[in-house]
Amino acid sequence: MKKSLMFFPMVLALIFGLHLPLLSQSLPSSSIYHELLKLRETKRVLYVAAHPDDENTRLIAYLANETKAQVAYLSLTRGDGGQNLIGPELGIGLGQIRTQELLKARETDGGRQFFTRAKDFGYSKNPNETLQNWNRETILSDVVWVVRKFRPDIIITRFNTIPGVTHGHHTTSAILAEEAFSLAGDPSAFPEQLQYVEPWSPKRIFWNAYNFRGEFQPEEGQIYYEFPTGDFNPLLGETYSQIAADSRTMHKSQGFGSTAGIGKAVDHIQFIKGESFNTSPFDGINDRWDSFEAGREAKESIIRLIQNFDFITPSSNLSDLVKIKAKIDQLPEELVWVQEKQKQINSLILEILGVEIEFNSDQESIFPGALLQGEIIVNNPAESNLTISSLQVFSKEYLETPSASKNNEPFRKNLEIELSKDFPYSQPYWLNGDVDKPMYTMPDQQIIGKPFNDPSLYAELKLELEGTEMDIQVPLNYKFNDPVDGEVKEPVAVVPSVDLELSNQVIFGVGDTKPIVTVWVNFRDKIEDGVLFFDELNETEFRILESEDIPGQKRRRYEVEFLSNEFGKRKIKAIYRTNSGDFDLITNRINYKHIPHLTYFSPATIEWIQADWKISKKPIGYIPGAGDEIPEVLESLGYPVSVITDGDYDLNYLSQFQAIVVGIRAYNTNEELAANQQVLMGYVRAGGNLIVQYNTTGRLLTNQLGPYPFSITRDRVSVENAPV
Repeated sequence: MKKSLMFFPMVLALIFGLHLPLLSQSLPSSSIYHELLKLRETKRVLYVAAHPDDENTRLIAYLANETKAQVAYLSLTRGDGGQNLIGPELGIGLGQIRTQELLKARETDGGRQFFTRAKDFGYSKNPNETLQNWNRETILSDVVWVVRKFRPDIIITRFNTIPGVTHGHHTTSAILAEEAFSLAGDPSAFPEQLQYVEPWSPKRIFWNAYNFRGEFQPEEGQIYYEFPTGDFNPLLGETYSQIAADSRTMHKSQGFGSTAGIGKAVDHIQFIKGESFNTSPFDGINDRWDSFEAGREAKESIIRLIQNFDFITPSSNLSDLVKIKAKIDQLPEELVWVQEKQKQINSLILEILGVEIEFNSDQESIFPGALLQGEIIVNNPAESNLTISSLQVFSKEYLETPSASKNNEPFRKNLEIELSKDFPYSQPYWLNGDVDKPMYTMPDQQIIGKPFNDPSLYAELKLELEGTEMDIQVPLNYKFNDPVDGEVKEPVAVVPSVDLELSNQVIFGVGDTKPIVTVWVNFRDKIEDGVLFFDELNETEFRILESEDIPGQKRRRYEVEFLSNEFGKRKIKAIYRTNSGDFDLITNRINYKHIPHLTYFSPATIEWIQADWKISKKPIGYIPGAGDEIPEVLESLGYPVSVITDGDYDLNYLSQFQAIVVGIRAYNTNEELAANQQVLMGYVRAGGNLIVQYNTTGRLLTNQLGPYPFSITRDRVSVENAPV
């Protein structure tokens, strides 16, 4: 039976913005003991690469769960320039998917996650090409910031600094990591950061050495250390190879489902610079507990509890954990590692009792100014009395007198919460600026590096247990029962009270034809009278052909014709103006089962191209791939388009098309296409025009891609203006 690992979601939920369901699933004694071992350790490792899925999940799993280090992965980008194997999302939508896939991967292997402001823009052959798009100093400052914020003892890069041997983004990540290693401890480097963090110098930096073409052979004259990353962890019941495969499988949008190797496995790190070492990469690294008397006492108590831990009745360990917490609470709270240990000990205390805490709503979304219904549940199955002394949302107290839970008698409290009229929407923070630039805009230094937004909807609880107090934040979830999947929890989204939908965001007027767009206005409260208009257009450049309220729905539909005969390209924005304000956003939703549901907002912009082109009315065929917008674009130009599916692969049927377009990665995803490739080649031999888009060399469903034998190369043209 496959085991599902959970690495203390509450700890992760409250550190650096990793948001997971909070204490809604109890852990077995072995996992609690594993977390106690991690509480003892203070080593810290930062792993650096360029993209989601670049990271070595096996090494991260080993370091996080065997050496018990705090391990974080810094990905320079969110992978928004890549392809998508599971759906149509590209660009910023794909970047959010891959961000959440990374968070799920870290939830699986026990690591943490950071990012920089860099946008993934596709392939480049060397770091010079990469840094023509990214501002070197800006991204370097982000890497330095993460080093100063996370304060690792060692840094490990996935790639080396030799240009030309791999993707330019990859090499750039190693170059910037090495520079940050030297600069993070220098107070003259990026001094604007020092109002929030202090300089920090890691001990050593390593390259996670590998060989693409076979087993890695250490190079003579270099200093290496090897980790037995295929080892078995008896507390978790899996090998690190198995944990790593499960972690890597989270990168589903990239088709990275993985099967664990069986038996021994070794990962090497090559020493690059820093202090020399004799026996271990962690030689000479101080135990942070020893910096303070209370820390030394806490460490000694943790060691005693490790030696005497009661696996059969874990709640009997409570008094020892409470004493450890008292020592940890005496340490300087401004230290990042102390903040982490405080959250870890709080989690351990609640987990050994089997405490469950939830904040749920039956509303999937809410808009500013509206009322939200929620319920707090605190259930303590143990005999110890768990007191809820305070319950606040947005600083409003909802508890008149303290309440308690014990012996599996839950505390429940229904809450009615009113959002302010200016409450912010649930927009991922990196999308608040100009998303068309090569780097995301972030005016607030302190949010740089965070993987995702902190929850904006949450309850604050003060809990008392055995004479100790704990402050807990509980994010609000939309909880429901799915007839197939059972209990499901998703984040509650804050959305506009009015938003727009567009039938097309790129429109073409060919010759004298006037493009027509359907605009839907959606109301979440009540239908509001208003005026639809377009910025950059005067009243003579468009006209509303038709408008109607959709019966039984809070929707209004407009048919709009654009009238200008001036050839060229224009960018306009639809705006719906009411007495309560202007509304110009599209609400976008991304729903996949392996990651939390995502909501983000984009301006209701339309790119209008008026061109003097001649369009044939003969139909075009389209064969679906992994997802693109080719049919919609062709239809907006005036071409009749037919989607070719199973049963349509008949030469007589195909002969009607003046051309057939094959969707992105179709030969990687469309089994019907692969099975009928010879019929399609018959269409080509008969004079048909077949246009094939991008495919990857891996997992091709057929090797016969054209009428004559050829293979796809991995060679690429990475400079747009280069002669070919």
